[in-house]
Amino acid sequence: MLETLLLLCALLSCGQPESSQDIPPQGITLEPGFHFPYNTGLPEHYFALPGKLEEVSGLSPSNKNGELLAVQDENGIVYKINASTGEVLEEITFWKDGDYEGVEAVGDKIYVVKSSGTLYEISPEKGQEPLVEKYNFFLNEENDVEGLAYDPKNNRLLLACKAKAGQEATYKKQKGIYAFDLSTKTLSESPVFLISTEMVGQYLDTQPALEKLEKLTEFFDPTNADFGFSPSAIAIHPMTGEIYVLSSSGKVLLVMNVQGTVLHLEKLSKKEHAQPEGLCFSPDGTLYIANEGKGADAKIYSYSYKNK
Repeated sequence: MLETLLLLCALLSCGQPESSQDIPPQGITLEPGFHFPYNTGLPEHYFALPGKLEEVSGLSPSNKNGELLAVQDENGIVYKINASTGEVLEEITFWKDGDYEGVEAVGDKIYVVKSSGTLYEISPEKGQEPLVEKYNFFLNEENDVEGLAYDPKNNRLLLACKAKAGQEATYKKQKGIYAFDLSTKTLSESPVFLISTEMVGQYLDTQPALEKLEKLTEFFDPTNADFGFSPSAIAIHPMTGEIYVLSSSGKVLLVMNVQGTVLHLEKLSKKEHAQPEGLCFSPDGTLYIANEGKGADAKIYSYSYKNK
């Protein structure tokens, strides 16, 4: 059954802030009792990526501890990188050049999604070219698929559309997330989540104390002609199962539960996250956010999981 998500929905230098007390509020928690377990104003660590990954567009934990997988939006290559230094450990060429936006490791396979919605299932073969299976669906360039996440509980991948939510006019001013069943290798006919701004105004009207976050509240103003929230990455938290959706536009990180209830909205620092395009978690809950270089070095920031 279609779940409808009603969206109400820094310091880059050689050092870090001396105290988190100096960090202004970064987000809005919508659900009473929810604890956002990251201090996005105080990165635990960051590192630059090699020039070949200046346009990094997707990020995933590898099936090996201490490694990440990355793609960039020009070459059909999966890069295995060191999760602490960004050093490229291996390159897996799987297809010709194209606009590749998301990557996910699932067991011994790797999945990559193209902005057109084409999904590539890659089976690496040691010392040989990888075996590749390609899946095409009804999604296309107008949907602009940029987010890809592995949902182990439901044995599926989630594909997040940055632009149009689907093919129907009923999805106007909404963003859609579809599910690819890993058993049947089929894509859901309708979004399993829809993101809209329908309830934003109602929430903000009751929260006059949010003036310090006016940029965040303006971004989600339901009276705006255009819906600015545009998913560029999606990931599922390995401990809580909550779904994190990143929008490069607006520099916003959205957290929702499996029922599609928005739990938290986090405004990322523009100084650090000039163009956040990749998002993933390590098994211990460490959050990684990758940023395109925009003419400089691409960077990955990591944030430690801080449970209550």
